[in-house]
Amino acid sequence: IKANIQTEVSPIVGSEKQSEDMVKFFLDTADLKEIEEANSWGAIAGVTTNPTLYSRVGGKLSDFHEHIKAICDIVQGPVSAESVAMTRDEIFADGKKLHAIDPEHVVVKVPTMIEGLAATKMLAAEGIPVNMTLCFTVPQAILAARSGARYISPFVGRFDDISEDGIPQLVNVVEAMANYDFGHECEVIA
Repeated sequence: IKANIQTEVSPIVGSEKQSEDMVKFFLDTADLKEIEEANSWGAIAGVTTNPTLYSRVGGKLSDFHEHIKAICDIVQGPVSAESVAMTRDEIFADGKKLHAIDPEHVVVKVPTMIEGLAATKMLAAEGIPVNMTLCFTVPQAILAARSGARYISPFVGRFDDISEDGIPQLVNVVEAMANYDFGHECEVIA
């Protein structure tokens, strides 16, 4: 499998499980064959994907929602589907549509930016889980969690792309997140 495997590396913040060490594997792909294969191992907790990954397997934005449903039919865990909207209202509207595909499994993936934080607050208020992606710093992770994000995705690979070690930044995020009670569960996925 060529897909990236993301690993949840922290305890669940704000949960009774916080004292337990937990590791979950999330597949970062849109390739249904890869997802089916990894799911057959019984080892993945969920999938994260976006329209760019979908386009790499020949998909078109117009049928992204149908593809998300197909992923949800395979994986009975969280499936993070990314919004490509840019304003809070557009992200909120798109997020509601994405979540409606499979309310039990779809997590709306939103980039860490001002409009994304505002949309995350709106989505969380509706009970829609959010995965804040493109999170690079501790302050961004804390802002994302305070906005209501259920998952925080530090972009470790981007540090690696510029020849820096992203693991120390990830450690900083995990340690900082464990110091706060955000009033809801929040997991770090990297």
